Formats: sequence, C-alpha cells, structure tokens
Amino acid sequence: MSLARRTIAEAMGTAFLVMAVIGSGIAAQRLSPRDVGLQLLENSVVTGAALMSLILALRPVSASFNPVVTLVERLLSLVTTREMLWSMAGQVVGGIVGAVLANLMFDLHAVSVSVHHRADHGSLLAEAVATAGLVMIVFGSIRAGRTETVAFAVGGYIAAAYWFTSSTSFANPAVTVARVLTDTFAGIAPASAPAFVLMQLIGGGAGLGLVLLVYPGYQVTEGAP
Repeated sequence: MSLARRTIAEAMGTAFLVMAVIGSGIAAQRLSPRDVGLQLLENSVVTGAALMSLILALRPVSASFNPVVTLVERLLSLVTTREMLWSMAGQVVGGIVGAVLANLMFDLHAVSVSVHHRADHGSLLAEAVATAGLVMIVFGSIRAGRTETVAFAVGGYIAAAYWFTSSTSFANPAVTVARVLTDTFAGIAPASAPAFVLMQLIGGGAGLGLVLLVYPGYQVTEGAP
C-alpha cells in the first residue's frame, strides 16, 4: 500500500468526519435552538452515519481516522512506525482542515477558538471509557474475523456513546484538536483538550488490554478499518 495513498485517505476521512461532527452541531443549534436533547440526537445520528460511510468507502486504503486506533495498530504490528506517523499527521491535518471548512460552510470565521470547558472529572472518565470501548469494538471485530461489520459496529457505537458518556464521546485526539477551532456546539476549550487526549490514550491502552484478554493469541494480518 502506497504511503501517500494511506496518508491522503486518513486526512480526507478525518476531514469529512470533523465536518460531520461540527457541521451537524451547528445545524442542530440553528434548527432546534430550544431543545438541547434534539440537538444532541441530530449531532449523534449524523456523526455515526458519516463515520460508517467513510469507513466503508476508504477502508480498502486506510480508514482509522483516529491516532489512538493507529497507535494500537502499531502496537499489534499491523503497521510500521513510518506508516503510523504519516497516518497520524494526516489525521491531525485533515481534522484541522475539516474544522475550518465546517466553520466556513456555516458563514462563521474560519477559526473561532472554543470557550466550552469540558474537563470535569466525569467527562474525563467518560473519555477513557468511550475510547476503550471504541478500541474494543474495532479490534474485537477484526480478531473475531468479522471485518465486514467494522464500519457498522463503529458507526453505531459512536452514535450510542454520544448518549451514554457525559463527554459525548470525543474518543479521538485528532478530532479533539480540531474541535478546539470552533466555538460552536461541538467545540472544546484549549485548556480542556490536553486532559481529554491523555484520557483517550489511557482508554486506548485499556481497550487494547481488553481485546488481548478476550482474544488471546489471535494473529491478525489485516489492519483497522
């Protein structure tokens, strides 16, 4: 697999994922200004559907869209260190581009730094839980030999995790960084982002541990979506 193709796929997929997260959040606020629950429903359904579609479309090349997932791939020897670093770079750059485009599509400033502080104890725990679950869903599906179901499992899980976690399940360092750049429904203040990313990494490690516990000794020759 060409490294350039992998990097472009990761950047493109993460950009569209971030556009789905931020854009649907802005649209939800405008369409349902008095109902926060409905806003979250709209945001979660769009995000889950977009993520599922992007994985289905880009999986033949590379479709992790998440540095934690890519790191776990490296720990399982599914990608090389070089592939990991380029994929992560593509994810971060793609996420930033996606945030800028989402802001511009809704006639906002290209960059508007969020003032939405989220790093309370419950939300930080929620990020670890959400990310652990995501890693378990992705690599559990792969180790079970059900790679064709990964897109549906991940999209459904993220849509659900919006509701059962108090943080609304960021579960992705690249998306977290991108969401700093929008002072809208989906935004996160710069001061909250580092703690979120740290808990996502911890959650990713816990998720990998759970996968290895449930599926010990399984040899995987194919990477994450």
